[in-house]
Parts: sequence; structure tokens; C-alpha cells
Amino acid sequence: MQQPDFWADREAAQNTTKKLSQLRGHIEFWEKLDKDTAELKDLAALLEKEPDRAVEKELEKKYEDANSRFEQARITTFFSDKYDDHDVILSIHAGAGGLDAQDWAEMLMRMYLRFCEKKGFRVNILDQNRDPAGGIKSATFEIYGDYAYGYLKSEAGVHRLIRLSPFNPTHTRETSFALIEILPILETHEEIKFDPKEIKIETKTARGHGGQSVNTTYSAVRITHIPTGITVSIQNERSQTQNKEQAFKILKSKLKKLEDERQIEEKLKLRGEFKSAEWGNQIRSYTLHPYKLVKDHRTGYETADPDAVLGGELDNFIEKYLESAKR
Repeated sequence: MQQPDFWADREAAQNTTKKLSQLRGHIEFWEKLDKDTAELKDLAALLEKEPDRAVEKELEKKYEDANSRFEQARITTFFSDKYDDHDVILSIHAGAGGLDAQDWAEMLMRMYLRFCEKKGFRVNILDQNRDPAGGIKSATFEIYGDYAYGYLKSEAGVHRLIRLSPFNPTHTRETSFALIEILPILETHEEIKFDPKEIKIETKTARGHGGQSVNTTYSAVRITHIPTGITVSIQNERSQTQNKEQAFKILKSKLKKLEDERQIEEKLKLRGEFKSAEWGNQIRSYTLHPYKLVKDHRTGYETADPDAVLGGELDNFIEKYLESAKR
């Protein structure tokens, strides 16, 4: 970083500073833990010599604080897979079910935004397809932070909600689905190359908020990768050029993920372990009626406090998933 030409390649320089920040964080954690351990030993020795309620309370608080920091850091030991240290593109797609499903998609969006806030992650909303009647049909946003992909990769898949519907007069019990898509934001050297002839780009005028004619100057972009049929659409309050750049970023991540999945499939086929993906299977169920329960169907972990989960408390689910993946 002290080289005169360090910032000549801005993206490479930013990646280096990001890695430096992660390494500094690791060092600072262990140095602080070492200091805390010494203080705990001193307090315990003092308490053993002469019982004192104030010293006991101080010992308990320091132990709880140190243990909490240790548990937060312990989860980072699972982040050794490809892309774990990358930033993330997270997309939410409402399933069939009209307003119930769209409302569920918006609830999930709030859940992830609160999770990111708790982690100190920076969020940049790329696209939202809102329904004037309520909820969102889809949303896409970028998430920047230490090990963002490592934390959020466990959320990819179908999420199911069971509750009494607030959208019909009889308030019947309804089941709604939403799909969460998680993609790493690729560094330049990781991006997949493709022939421009394989790309179809469509543009149109996008309607802004409120539906007024003054808000119809934004340009929506739809990019299709013809060989795979993968499509990315961005409609936001940006210029057509910005929307196109964002759409290409997402498309490259989708194609890279597809390539990685194909390589994994080939390895599993050679080992006789390959099973086709069942997209209809939910990874997690959130039951609000007739009882309260959130259960992850991959790990079996569950909690009877859905309000906390929907408020962004996802650490236990993430930790159980990472532990099971490393077995």
C-alpha cells in the first residue's frame, strides 16, 4: 500500500484495503481477548481472596462481554469457502399468492435490512418492483461488509410463511412463499467472459414513483444471456447507463454461479453423489399461526420467537448452517 502506484488500479487497491481491514480486525480481536482474559484472571483471584459483590458483578459483566465477542468471532472461522469474503447481491422474489406473497417478500426485505444494520453492513438498493396495492414483487440490493457473502449464503432458497392473512375479510390461514437469491459481487479477475453476440439488451422508459408524467424519464434495462436464457432487469431512478452497468454486474455473477454449480455437479456425478435440485423445497418455515415457530429444514434448528428473527436476529440460523456444512 505504500507503493506510489498503489491507487493506479483503483479496484485492486480497494480489494487490498478491504483485506487489510479484515486482517486488522482479526488481530485486534485476539489482542483484546488476550487482555480480557488477563483481567478476568485478576478479578477472579481478587474475588477468591476477598468476596465482594461489586467485584463479582464486574467479573460477570466482563465475562459476558468477552464471551459475546468470542462467539461473534468464532463464526468467522467457518468462512474459508470461495467468495466468503466477498460482498453480496441479494434478490427477493415473491412467489404465487398475490398480496400475501408480496407482503411476505417485503417482510423478508425488512428482515435482511435489519440484519445488515446490526452487522454494520452498507446496503445499496438497486431495484424495487413495488405493487401499489401492497408489498413488493421483487427487490435487489448490494450488501457491503466483512464476510457479507459468508454470512448470507445460508439464506439462498425458498422461505415459507404460514399465518392468518391480513388481506382477506375472513382472515383465513394462508401459506406464502418467497425466493431469496444470493450472489457474490465478483472482483474483476473473477468475472466470466462472454461473447457480446450472446447478449440481448432491451431498454424502455420506466415509470417513477407516483405515476406522474414527470416521473417517466428513467430508463429500465433488461439483459438476456441467450445461450442460458438468464435474464436480469433493472428499473430504478438511475440513468440508462447506470442501470445497464448494474444489470451486467448481476448477470456476470449469475453466470459465474451457474458455472461453479455445473463444476460441482460434475464432481458429484463422478463420485456418485449427485442429486438434482428440488427448487420447490423450502429451506425455512416461519409459522405465526396457530403457534409461533421458525424452523430451518436443513439443520433442524428452530426458535419460538419469530418476531426476533423477522427483526434481523439470524445469527443462530447462520451459525447452525455453517457448522452443518463443515461436517
